[in-house]
Amino acid sequence: MKIPAELKYTKDHEWAQEQGGTITIGITDHAQSSLGDIVYLELPAKGRVLKKGETFGVVESIKAVSDLYSPIDGKVVDINEDLKNNPAQINSDPYQKSWMIKVEAGKAATGELMDSKAYEAYVKTLS
Repeated sequence: MKIPAELKYTKDHEWAQEQGGTITIGITDHAQSSLGDIVYLELPAKGRVLKKGETFGVVESIKAVSDLYSPIDGKVVDINEDLKNNPAQINSDPYQKSWMIKVEAGKAATGELMDSKAYEAYVKTLS
């Protein structure tokens, strides 16, 4: 299981990367492994304002349907159109090209999220 050190994580298995006030969000390797082959992805429209913990989309696999939860407050400024058209790419790499949304946030929005070591320890408690 890959857990990149430069990202922050939620207990709902989303990852976030802060870059100058914009937060890029996707799902973790653990999430995509648990879901199985992903076949459908629903993402919000650009301009939507999200609250931390609010559902921002849905991911569907051959095994389950799962809600996606925003790890921060902010406004959606970009969505990954390539991923909407080819959600299966999440299966091979849930990071990098498989980001889902970019959110414009105010102050240091990812401060309350887990670092990679804390997330790895959290995932181990789930087995």
